[in-house]
Amino acid sequence: MSPRPYSSNQSSAKMLDIIEFLADHNNEPMRLKDIADGLSMSPSTVLRFLSSLMERDYLWQDPNSLQYSLTLKLCSVANKVSSNLQLYDLALPIMKQICARFGESVCLAEEQDMEAVYIGVVRTPDQMLQTMQRIGNRAPLHSTGVGKLLLLNYSEAKIDRLISTKGLPALTKNTITTKTGLIEKIAQIRRQGYAYDDEECEIGARCIAVPVYNYTGKVIAGLSVTGPVSRMSYQKIDEYKDFLLNQGDKLSHLLGYLGNKGHFTELH
Repeated sequence: MSPRPYSSNQSSAKMLDIIEFLADHNNEPMRLKDIADGLSMSPSTVLRFLSSLMERDYLWQDPNSLQYSLTLKLCSVANKVSSNLQLYDLALPIMKQICARFGESVCLAEEQDMEAVYIGVVRTPDQMLQTMQRIGNRAPLHSTGVGKLLLLNYSEAKIDRLISTKGLPALTKNTITTKTGLIEKIAQIRRQGYAYDDEECEIGARCIAVPVYNYTGKVIAGLSVTGPVSRMSYQKIDEYKDFLLNQGDKLSHLLGYLGNKGHFTELH
């Protein structure tokens, strides 16, 4: 971690740098000198901040080696923040931007009981299609863009459970109805980083969906843009696809995700 320039509140910035430095090194116990050298600070300055962190129980010092490491108090604070932050509240401004760019309906969905549940919808005034996309409504995972993204978390064994529990019903002639077809589609989505629903759930409607990751790298939701095939042409989707992917990244970063796409392993 390279040292950063300090501006208005140097003490607060230095304190945060120390916390991040220890976390970035997998919270391995470290000596005072190693922390000071790594942050290009004087040992006396670092010791002052370490003492403050220990007083508030954010830091622990081994009495034998005298090395420092973070405690789990930070996790406790993070959990409180996480429980108070509602995904939809964070997503709504982003969804409005997407709606304005595409001029189409934007949905946010998460998984509950092996189904996609819509937890947020932003519509255009003339929205006529997507009767399934209402807040609280449920949709199959195998036939929706957001649903197929949520299947990225599934092992092959869990896909087998999905099929035995929910089946793969054909909602339209385009719906994927076989395990082989579904696994092939999931592999494609994993490679490209987004999913389509090409009249698979509702005839006349097409969508593109991008994943939303949390801090663990798990897909916890999907953001989709849906409209009639007459407006949601492949040319339009290709033109705005990168914008949608960037907005999905933005929401993921707000949820603490710092990784890159394509980190999923193959089904096993």
